[in-house]
Amino acid sequence: MDFISSDSFLNFLAYVGTGFVLIVLGLIAFALTTKFSEWQLIKEGNLAVALKLWGKVIGLGITLYTVWGSSVNLVDAFLWGLIGIVTQVVAYLVIEYILTPKTNLAKKVEEGNTAVGFSLFAVGITVGLIVAGSLTY
Repeated sequence: MDFISSDSFLNFLAYVGTGFVLIVLGLIAFALTTKFSEWQLIKEGNLAVALKLWGKVIGLGITLYTVWGSSVNLVDAFLWGLIGIVTQVVAYLVIEYILTPKTNLAKKVEEGNTAVGFSLFAVGITVGLIVAGSLTY
C-alpha cells in the first residue's frame, strides 16, 4: 500500500531543492547590494543588519510560497522565483537611492541603527507580499 508515490516524492524534492537554490541566490544577490559583510556583522551581533537581511529572505520565502502554489511546472516556478529576487533587490535600491537620497540606509544599518534595520525588515516582507499577490494568476 503506497501512500506517497516515488514520482510525487521526487517532485517534492525537486521543488524543495529549487526553493533552497533560490534562497541562496537571493542571499547572494542581497549581499551584492551592500558594501559590508552582512555575515560578519551578524556574527558580531548587529541586529539591524540581521533584520534587514532576513526581512528580505522572509519576503522572498512568501513569494516562493505563492509561486509554488500557482506555477505550471518547475521551470515556471524557478523563473518567477528569480523575478521575486530581482524585485526585492530593485525595491531596496529604490528605497536607498530614490526615496531616501539624503540618508545612507546601508551605513545606518552597518552602524547598528535598529530602527532602520527594522524598517528594512518590514519593507522586505511587504515587497514579498506585494510580489506574491501579483503572482496569483
